[in-house]
Amino acid sequence: MTNTLPGRPSPVRTIGFAWLALSALAIAVFAPLRYFLNSLPDLAATGEEIAGHYVVRPAWAQTALLLHAGGGGLALLLSPVQLSARVRARIPGVHRVVGRTALLAIAVGGVAGLVLSTVSLAGPMGTAGFGTLAVAWLACAALGLRAILRGDVAAHRRWMLRTFALTYAGVTLRLWLIVLIPLLGDDFLRAYLFTPFLCWVPNLVIAELLLRRTQTAI
Repeated sequence: MTNTLPGRPSPVRTIGFAWLALSALAIAVFAPLRYFLNSLPDLAATGEEIAGHYVVRPAWAQTALLLHAGGGGLALLLSPVQLSARVRARIPGVHRVVGRTALLAIAVGGVAGLVLSTVSLAGPMGTAGFGTLAVAWLACAALGLRAILRGDVAAHRRWMLRTFALTYAGVTLRLWLIVLIPLLGDDFLRAYLFTPFLCWVPNLVIAELLLRRTQTAI
């Protein structure tokens, strides 16, 4: 790995990175915030389906929901910083500190997500889809950490691109709901049943196609 600064990115790449960063920031801030500013009973009273599902669940499930929202939101918030080639080249110390924080957030959010999958609103489909997502998320992050500890920067970048694709499921889940809810007669639950795999499998496929084309992480 050289220490030269990256060249000027193409307009398409700049626009793509801006979209990823802004959409990640929006979901990272607004999705978890409602759980920390309002109680589950208050949210359930407004007709919020997720809150209504978990408000009658045991305390361990409600705690897992908050940990998943907080850990996943923080990981999503920090991911664009980690993807930035300029940050890696100009201020590698920031990249390392943010990376450790993001990995810790993924560990918390992933374990909590795995726990939540057992009582998913989407039923068995949610248990399978969200449970697999949690395991894959934790595994890719762990493999990325192992690679950098071994000094294999190229492998680290590949695994962390996969990790970001899975982290970004928090965004794509909500984008799919925006599309599916109107198509399914404004039925949130029917739309939600499609998301446990749809929110992350396409992301991972796209990441793999990018890796095959470039033979390196971004």
